[in-house]
Amino acid sequence: MDKNAKILIVEDDLNLGFLLMEFLEPEGYQVKLCRDGASGLAQFKKEKFDLCILDVMMPKLNGFQLATKIRALNSTIPFLFLTARSLKEDKLRAYEIGAEDYLLKPFDEELLLCKIKVILRRIALEETTDVPTQFQIGQYFFDYNRQELRFQEDTQRITEKENEVLRLLCLNKNQILRREDAVEQIYGRRDYFCGRSFDVFISRIRKMLKEDPNISIDNVFKVGFILNA
Repeated sequence: MDKNAKILIVEDDLNLGFLLMEFLEPEGYQVKLCRDGASGLAQFKKEKFDLCILDVMMPKLNGFQLATKIRALNSTIPFLFLTARSLKEDKLRAYEIGAEDYLLKPFDEELLLCKIKVILRRIALEETTDVPTQFQIGQYFFDYNRQELRFQEDTQRITEKENEVLRLLCLNKNQILRREDAVEQIYGRRDYFCGRSFDVFISRIRKMLKEDPNISIDNVFKVGFILNA
C-alpha cells in the first residue's frame, strides 16, 4: 500500500499545504489538499483514502472534530495531527481519539515521511496477514474488529488505542510483550511520551479485566508486560 497510497491533507495554511504536496507527491503518493474541516470531511466522503494528515486549529471543523467524524465513517482509517498546538492535553486528546501520532510544527520532513511509511506498511501487513481478531480472555470475549469487550451479558466499546494495546496483549498471551516493540508498533516510534501513553492504556485495560480474578497483566521490570489468563 505504501507507494501510490492516497493521502488526505486538511490544512488551512495553504502555503504549508502546498509544500506538503510538493514533498509527498514525488515520493509516489496521491495527495488531496483541503483548507478547512468541513471541506476535508466532504472530500473524505467522496474518495477512499489510506491516510489523513490533519491540522488542529481550522475553520468550520477543528481537527479533533474532523477526526471524530472521519472515524465514525471509517473506524480503521489511520490519521495523524500536524499542528502548532503543543499542550499536553491536546496530545492526550489526539491519542484518545485514535491518532497515530501528534507532530508539532515546524516539522522534520524526513521524520514525517518515515512516520507515513511505517503507518502504511503496518496497515498493508494487517491486510495481508491472517491474524486473529477475536479472543477469549478468561471470562471475557474481545472482538478487535468491533472494538468490543464482553463480560457475561455486559458489552463495552473501547477506544482505538485500547483496542490496539489489548490486541497485542492477546496475541502475546502468557508470554512477554516487549514494551518498546509494542510502543513502536502502535505509535510508529519510541519516545518517552508515547511510552507513558502506552502505560496509561495498560492501566485502563487492567481495570477493564478486573472482574475475572484469574486474569492479570504483570510488569516485567524494564522489559514489558505479560497478559496471564
